[in-house]
Amino acid sequence: MKTIFQHIKGDKTIWAIVAVLAIFSFMPVYSASTNLVYVVGNGSTLGHLVKHIVLLIMGFAIIYGVHKVPYRYFSGGSVLMLPVVIVLLIFTLAQGTIIGGANASRWIRIGGIGFQTSTLAGLVLMVYVARYLARNKEKEINFKESLWQLWVPVAFVLALILPANFSTTAIIFVMILMVTFIGGYPIKYIGFILGAGIVMLSIFVLVAKAFPDAMPNRVQTWQNRIESFSDEEGKEAYQVEKAKIAIATGGTFGVGPGKSIQKNFLPQSTSDFIFAIIVEEYGLIGGFVIVSIYFLLMFRIFVVIRKTTTIFGTLLVLGVGLPIIFQASINMAVATNLFPVTGQTLPLISSGGTSIWMTCFALGMILSVSASKEETEEDILDDNPLNILHETID
Repeated sequence: MKTIFQHIKGDKTIWAIVAVLAIFSFMPVYSASTNLVYVVGNGSTLGHLVKHIVLLIMGFAIIYGVHKVPYRYFSGGSVLMLPVVIVLLIFTLAQGTIIGGANASRWIRIGGIGFQTSTLAGLVLMVYVARYLARNKEKEINFKESLWQLWVPVAFVLALILPANFSTTAIIFVMILMVTFIGGYPIKYIGFILGAGIVMLSIFVLVAKAFPDAMPNRVQTWQNRIESFSDEEGKEAYQVEKAKIAIATGGTFGVGPGKSIQKNFLPQSTSDFIFAIIVEEYGLIGGFVIVSIYFLLMFRIFVVIRKTTTIFGTLLVLGVGLPIIFQASINMAVATNLFPVTGQTLPLISSGGTSIWMTCFALGMILSVSASKEETEEDILDDNPLNILHETID
């Protein structure tokens, strides 16, 4: 055991938080999977639990492997990965499949496992933005240059995500604006980019409305979700209603592990609405503990930021760390009817391979930064993607 801990570097509290969330997730996923087994007719409860555990073990392997990589490699690596991400997104739009009845082609199949390319794209974009801001921190930003170097790649990737996944596009865009603001990008330019983003979204909605066959049901789905947030009718309202019943049934101490009733009626009970099942089975106390763990994770992320000695390290941790907390907040807000249904999972607790793996990749990068004591600003700013590729191959 001591030998294992000797190989684990970085913030030990973050390692502990990840382990606690992962282990805690076993029972809710096992319990909530009865909906998939008896209602959808998909597999067995034990099978879903084993699959979830295997995905988490692979996730821990990702964290371990990534946290061993000097974080300066992520800077140039984001440049190398950007074209790969664009190709994957185009392929997803052309060949993507619908999984679990979801009305969106967001997935591709890799070795029999569904892979959601937008989550990888979001991670790469956040690192790419951190790289640009760090390299231009001491320079006066030229807006035209920043358009080509920063915003055109960002806009192109987001435009490829948008048709199938509006909520993920919006989250990534908001996170990028937040990081650019903290990174010292001029506020007047951020305002212009925000306005341009709203205009482009409006144009997309109008085009989709005018040519519904090109993107069947997508804009209508967004519209229905927003309308049903306050409306008592419709499919989304049904999900929220069952989630609220689950939370109300849980009371203070919950009905007990595995004893949820609403898991049999609540769609996406192992993913999008797993927080409602957690509160039903473990009560408000269980829900409060989960919220507290995510807040502790956010606190430790800021501790890592405070100890980081480079601008890129700071922006990297901020860019890949805050979306985890943001996603968790949105998931819990949806389950408690504080936010429209978005399809965002609860990090490290909900079932789903891509979400778990990309969260683990982000945590690995954070731990890489926290474990580093030798990186300097010069090492990172002088990065060359081709040199990094050469070193990696060697």
